[in-house]
Amino acid sequence: MSHPTLRQRKPVESNGNNPLIATNGTNENTELALVPISELSKRSLKPRKRRLWLIFVLGGLFGIFVAGFLANKNDVIDFEALVELADFNFDSISNILPPGILKEAKELSKQERAISKVGIDSFSVGLHLQAKGLAAHHPVIMIPGVISTGLESWGTGDGSRQYFRKRLWGSWTMMRALVLDKANWKRHIMLDKYTGLDPSGIKLRAAQGFDAADFFVTGYWIWSKILENLAAIGYDPTNAFTAAYDWRLSYSNLEVRDQYFTRLQTYIETARKISGKKTVLVSHSMGSQVLLYFFHWVQAAKHADGSGGGGGGPSWVDEHIDSWINVSGCLLGALKDVPAVLSGEMKDTAQLNAFAVYGLEKFLSREERAEIFRAMPGLSSMLPKGGDLVWGNHTWAPDDADNQTVSFGRFINFRDTNSSTQTRENLTIRESLDYLLEHSDPWYQAQLLRNYSHGVAHTREQVEANEHDPRKWVNPLETALPYAPNLKIFCFYGINKPTERSYYYRESPLSSSASPLIDTATSVASNNDGDINNNNTDNNNNNDDDGDDDDNGNDSTNTTLSDRKPKASNRVNITIDTAFNIAPADHGVVLGEGDGTVPLLSNGYMCARGWRDFRRYNPGGAKIVTYEMPHEPDRFNPRGGPNTGDHVDILGRQSLNDLILRVAAGRGDDIEEFVASRIREYAERVKIYDD
Repeated sequence: MSHPTLRQRKPVESNGNNPLIATNGTNENTELALVPISELSKRSLKPRKRRLWLIFVLGGLFGIFVAGFLANKNDVIDFEALVELADFNFDSISNILPPGILKEAKELSKQERAISKVGIDSFSVGLHLQAKGLAAHHPVIMIPGVISTGLESWGTGDGSRQYFRKRLWGSWTMMRALVLDKANWKRHIMLDKYTGLDPSGIKLRAAQGFDAADFFVTGYWIWSKILENLAAIGYDPTNAFTAAYDWRLSYSNLEVRDQYFTRLQTYIETARKISGKKTVLVSHSMGSQVLLYFFHWVQAAKHADGSGGGGGGPSWVDEHIDSWINVSGCLLGALKDVPAVLSGEMKDTAQLNAFAVYGLEKFLSREERAEIFRAMPGLSSMLPKGGDLVWGNHTWAPDDADNQTVSFGRFINFRDTNSSTQTRENLTIRESLDYLLEHSDPWYQAQLLRNYSHGVAHTREQVEANEHDPRKWVNPLETALPYAPNLKIFCFYGINKPTERSYYYRESPLSSSASPLIDTATSVASNNDGDINNNNTDNNNNNDDDGDDDDNGNDSTNTTLSDRKPKASNRVNITIDTAFNIAPADHGVVLGEGDGTVPLLSNGYMCARGWRDFRRYNPGGAKIVTYEMPHEPDRFNPRGGPNTGDHVDILGRQSLNDLILRVAAGRGDDIEEFVASRIREYAERVKIYDD
């Protein structure tokens, strides 16, 4: 019985006399031969088998890597050598793989690169704009967000030498140290609780250059997509710069220890002198708060002893800054920070990526995590600002839905308030911050009160007075933008991704190994005048519902420690009630609108109303442009793909990269507003008014 046949193109070798017959590949004149289906199947299976062998071998190597990750220091496996596999290429393992598999792997790699060039090429946005005539114009400085910058050890003491110039945050070394050397890792990563600076014998510094924030760990990109596209239109280290910083430090200590703001000022001034052009600043998340602080610092007077500000004067920003691109800036704070510093919550709460969350949650108790977060004063800069005026009270919040039964204003809810020994009431944002202070060690109270303010300035006189108080420089509701009529501010952020808005808590026994979060002998709380536990259960017409302790706009957290009476207090023994799943709560968390990390009110209020409608906050009339980016993730892409609106992954979004490049190339005036959320409606409901 004859075999069925299919007609297959089979190239005929050229004899050199007929130019129409190809010798490489096929064309219309190629001869056809009949090939049995069974033979065709055999041919097609050969490369598939080789691919299976490739997957098997690489899977084995990955298994060895994982085993090394979990091994201890005395194992025969050299962990440091295995870590190099995270960056392996085919040349580096050519002596390990058999030649046949290596050849197939190279061919497969070429195919993947070809596909990426056609589809999701990392440089595609920049190359497209370059083809349309856009090129590098303004110098560009990028200010990363919280935890984005790697931290490396420069200590030479006994416990530090093994980590010299290795990243204890933002690398596989961090994960290894967490597993094998946890106590020493904690000692390095925590700042001194009283000074907020380096502990004795420890020296951790922010990595510098583009490498500081392009990837968190190998394969987990952060700023790399933006860098790639900037390069495509002509940017390089001579006209672009990443202003990395140690995000653990309070903003004042960034200058005290690292002279960060002095260096930033010098770089901007140098770029102006060399290029003759103003700088474009691109900030993300916490970086936007750092930049707000810098605006106030750089124009403040410099004292004879070197203290004070940068001495640039009130016109410095207008003379040196063309545009500020504010990407996902948590201008009014991040609600996730409250459970992080209050009770050490991690999963879906702290502003960390999956790698950091896994390590900290897997190997540290809640008490240890809360202690670590509190010993990083920079993180507390993102506690929510504006109090009940912005975030609501027990019965109302500006972003409540029309049919909402439990207001977002009840920020921390207790299922059974009568059984709680810590509080008898549910808590608003203002009351939650007071509760945090009451149940904190004096060292954390001092750090918080010394560095930050969370209130609202209701008059121009208050705003002008606050210019002399560095605690308020990071709060846009208490201070003004620089007088810069020519400054352009672009607010780009994601929307439509569910974001934590309030919580249900329950009591939880502390672990037996937990270190005290509270020194009960010396802990302090507010006196009656401070109104720490005076829970306001009135409706939204309450006369003193401004997020402050009085009608004069004085923020409760500005009360000095000397004004607070000592009070014995238990350690915090509460946690998010993950077993509570009654709507609207999902595992103890109530979700609202935002970018998955920062609520819509924090991302959008200042851009939609605060800086637009209130002259006291924007005295120079700087131009404000808002461009919202709906979260439309690719379900097959773990990072969301080119249309994600996620807080971190948005840095790889194609439309965001396009907008950033247009501003950098001097085409920012062409960008039109795009608002798809209800932020303008919510902003109108916020109880802050013009004076």
